[in-house]
Amino acid sequence: MNFKTLFLFVAFLRMSQGQLKPIKINRLDHFVITVKDLDTTVDFYTRVLGMKVNTFAGGRKSLHFGRQKINIHVQGSEFEPKAIWPTPGSTDVCFITPTQLDDVVAHLNECEVEILEGPVARTGATGPINSVYFRDPDHNLIEVANYEAEVEPSSSSESSEENRSQW
Repeated sequence: MNFKTLFLFVAFLRMSQGQLKPIKINRLDHFVITVKDLDTTVDFYTRVLGMKVNTFAGGRKSLHFGRQKINIHVQGSEFEPKAIWPTPGSTDVCFITPTQLDDVVAHLNECEVEILEGPVARTGATGPINSVYFRDPDHNLIEVANYEAEVEPSSSSESSEENRSQW
């Protein structure tokens, strides 16, 4: 019996006896997207989704929103370690916004982003959500959604300039 097999056997025994507890995951810190063109990606995520760009560790770029971030790898020059097959256009992600979806749709139209679907009802991690789907420049599927209880008042009660600054 090799060491790895012995280790797995001992771990199985400990788990079956309640001695080994599973890891508890708290939240998502960051994820990575692989892109064809860094500047195009940064422009899209800052202009359309209101994320903030950060430069770190030798010129690498990340996009920040809330308490999370997206690290950006450029195809062909990814940071190690990386996914087995880092591929532009392979991400499917949902971002939650407090912005009314009518305002999201208006902003996407203003930015000339094609809406694939929505607003439509879906199921989020903690309950029902309303979503709008579109693609980023690498054809990643982007879903922007909100939980009804978390929606802010419509921009119709604010100036359109104030609403744009939220993005």
